Amino acid sequence: MWRRISTSLEPSLSSLLHRRIHTGTHRRFVALWGNGDYGRLGLGSLQSQWKPAVCPAFDDDDSPRAIACGGAHTLFLTEKGHVYATGMNDYGQLGLASEQNYVLEPLEVSGFSKEIIRVAAGFYHSAAITVDGELYMWGNNSSGQLGFGKRANKRISAPTKVESLGGLSIKMIALGSEHSIAVTDLGDILSWGAGGSGRLGHGHRSNIMGLLRSTSEYTPRLIKEFEGLKVQKIAAGLMHSVCIDEQGSVFAFGERTVEKLGFSQSKNATLPSLVNELPSCEEVACGGYHTCVITRDGEVYAWGSNENGCLGIGCRDVAQSPERVEGPFLKFHVTEVSCGWKHTAAICGGRVFTWGWGGSHGTFSDHCYSSGGQLGQGNDVDYYEPTEVKLEENVRALQVSCGFNHTGAIFEYSE
Repeated sequence: MWRRISTSLEPSLSSLLHRRIHTGTHRRFVALWGNGDYGRLGLGSLQSQWKPAVCPAFDDDDSPRAIACGGAHTLFLTEKGHVYATGMNDYGQLGLASEQNYVLEPLEVSGFSKEIIRVAAGFYHSAAITVDGELYMWGNNSSGQLGFGKRANKRISAPTKVESLGGLSIKMIALGSEHSIAVTDLGDILSWGAGGSGRLGHGHRSNIMGLLRSTSEYTPRLIKEFEGLKVQKIAAGLMHSVCIDEQGSVFAFGERTVEKLGFSQSKNATLPSLVNELPSCEEVACGGYHTCVITRDGEVYAWGSNENGCLGIGCRDVAQSPERVEGPFLKFHVTEVSCGWKHTAAICGGRVFTWGWGGSHGTFSDHCYSSGGQLGQGNDVDYYEPTEVKLEENVRALQVSCGFNHTGAIFEYSE
């Protein structure tokens, strides 16, 4: 059975914060903004939000701990290890074992044997990790991205343990459009799902007819190129993947360039290759066709497609090698970065900064993907440089997550 959290839509962040601060309640909360279609914002309606709106579904009895924004759905993790989901459910990505195409507010996801400590949302699939390293997955499995083997169903609508891991303890999971990447507690890295463009890092190559020998890996497979290294952080984009080892070195594999974005030629890396131009790094995020990293000095570097200014370098020029992101947040260390389809968000000094696609020029004709406000700036304008999302002074950001064209963050009140 699901447990529905009672909600009352409260679109005004300022008024809700004022009420809660003066009543001494709700020390930690979650806010979302951007495209509201299919209920992905969890606010009880289909309305888009141009500025952060508090999701009133959670309270101090079990406050929000983490958020993961996917294609058109959102996962929430609470302090007690409970998982909630809202938004599109056409592939079962909400994990509700329901035929409902979408839901408008967070519902509890059941079926886990232990407390959940991490959640991840891909374009049409989802994942959760238990306190002892067990991995559960659900949603679209058309390319084997759930890791259950070739004979598994193409749509799995309830959380299911990935038994093919053979007892390996998973500490981190990243989901792309149709592939998945995980890191074990020993620092080994595995990947599975769609193998096109080399995004799995296993060296898939075309044969003489120009066809891939294998387009998918249906169960988790160790990436041999990382044998002897310990991977610390991972990220998965639309057609590429990036990871960071314990030395802070950055490795990328998959689709590097796309002709339609203005590159002279298309080139894929089917095996991981070192990104030489970077200093030592500790965080990474992948978007549609762009990548951002945070160095150990708290600086942000970005490269790849720069449609709508998603790199934050002050223009729309493509960056074929990493470029340092300038901006007002340079006086503080950036602590987190997240990438959506064509927008980016970062946390610096407890404040949220966003840049890139504001939603004014849709990529697709389908209204699901053509409007937004995902930058939280109160308009649908594209921003080419990091710009602060205006919030109350006594609010501090803890975590931020970018979906396809919506954004969510965990905040707390500070005295």
